[in-house]
Amino acid sequence: MTDIFLTPLLDSLAMVPWLFGIYIALEFVERRYEHLITGRLHRAMRAGPLLGALFGCIPQCGFSVIASALYAQRVISLGTLLAVFLSTSDEAIPVILAQSNHWGTVVWILLTKVIIATAAGYMIDLFSRTPLPKKEKEPHDPVVCETDHSHCCGRDHSCREPWWRSFVLFPLKHALKVFLFIFLVSLGIHLIVLRFGAENLSRVFLANTFFQPVLTVLIGLLPNCAASVAITEIYLKGGISFGSAIAGLCAGAGLGLLVLFQENKNFSENLRIIGLLAGVSLLAGLVLNFL
Repeated sequence: MTDIFLTPLLDSLAMVPWLFGIYIALEFVERRYEHLITGRLHRAMRAGPLLGALFGCIPQCGFSVIASALYAQRVISLGTLLAVFLSTSDEAIPVILAQSNHWGTVVWILLTKVIIATAAGYMIDLFSRTPLPKKEKEPHDPVVCETDHSHCCGRDHSCREPWWRSFVLFPLKHALKVFLFIFLVSLGIHLIVLRFGAENLSRVFLANTFFQPVLTVLIGLLPNCAASVAITEIYLKGGISFGSAIAGLCAGAGLGLLVLFQENKNFSENLRIIGLLAGVSLLAGLVLNFL
């Protein structure tokens, strides 16, 4: 019984130092460049989907939150919003980077998601009836670093907090929370392998069926970083295909969806945006699985 818990625990603990270092770097990038990225998003209208796809690749869901707030004021287009959502990888990239033997996977995931997000963003803007912004507006309050704000996995902080809270405490708390998610997912996969055998792992997750990408899209739509951790871990263990993993990670916009419902009062429009996000993600997953 001890071995059942010990193997996933040791594997997950080995990732904590890597996760801690990655989140320190991400904290620096977010604080240093958040205003610059926000300004670029709402100034470059024609390049909006491309920039949205590139900025959305930055791990964690902070920029999907920014995009939701900007779209609510019609500062960015619908295509740009969807591009950010589709390229957002939440915790997937840090989880993969923390496992040194899978670093090459990051390149393929990011490249694939950028292509999907950019193409979908421009197509949506081409056919969308949502009016594009005609003049610059000031960024919405939630994306300006003036008061306390929240990010994925409960990272609440203010710009005026001491450096050790921003660059030590918060990254450490974040790393430990993601470690917990990884351990629970790894434990679940370990139990499935013990019960059904490693050779049947992919079959448990509906391999070679239409329902596997559907399942990962539904998981990805959950507004919590545990969703991207689960999808990533199951993919790395061989439980789902690359296309299904991309489908789930494209659908995973993190807290951006919650902020969209909070800031954009048009409920039916929000549902259509979720439908577009899920539809594009599912289509991308099906095409990749077919290829």
